Amino acid sequence: MSEVADALLARVRAAHADLAAAMKAEDVYAVAVAQDELDDAVRLAKRHGLDVGATGMLEG
Repeated sequence: MSEVADALLARVRAAHADLAAAMKAEDVYAVAVAQDELDDAVRLAKRHGLDVGATGMLEG
């Protein structure tokens, strides 16, 4: 996998973790920010041909 793909997948993983933490903390603002970051990261990953849903990265 290329460095770009690795970086994009790392960004998706980090955004997903941030969203989970914000939800656990019940911080509405942090959830909104984290969801926006996750949406952006997933969009960029898809633009580069990565299927983050198929990796199980976005589950649970």
